[in-house]
Amino acid sequence: MSARDEVLRRVRSALGDERKPPPPVPRGYARRSAEPRADVVALFTERVAEGGAAVRHVGADELATAVAAALWGREVKRIAVPADVPYGWLAELDGVRALADSPPLDAAALAAVDGVVTGCAAAIAPTGTVVLDGGRAQGRRALVLAAARHLCVVHADQITATVPEAVARLDPVRPLTWITGPRGARGLEVLVVED
Repeated sequence: MSARDEVLRRVRSALGDERKPPPPVPRGYARRSAEPRADVVALFTERVAEGGAAVRHVGADELATAVAAALWGREVKRIAVPADVPYGWLAELDGVRALADSPPLDAAALAAVDGVVTGCAAAIAPTGTVVLDGGRAQGRRALVLAAARHLCVVHADQITATVPEAVARLDPVRPLTWITGPRGARGLEVLVVED
């Protein structure tokens, strides 16, 4: 018997009958937090602001005006938007040209825009992270990476109290883009929509 086989035999012996299935691993870490929703949203706001991003809270009925004001405040004239961004988000734009990414904009067109408006898949309060997965109103990764300014619409119910809670909501086979911290937040502005 080799030394390796002897070590494995001893480990198996110490663990008992190796034919028994191992005990299940507890997965309680992904459970929803018991923290009040207002506290989770406040923590997210604080952490995003610490990273250098501007954050504004708006009601659902104020979203179009807030999007327009955020873009006008940054003197944005041309934006790229995912093809499936809700029209209502852009309904108040005046003097800002929105280019839908359908068919996909080429590199020259992306370089010519001043910013991008997207939604997100999830947001994480303790880290101030916004996660995009290419789903509805998020578009493809190139939109966010090419833009100097990114206006991200985050619904309050998308904000999680923990990283595991956010990960549990995400589809691991989708292309995930995590935006966080001072470098990631440069050029980021977040509108938190409180329904």
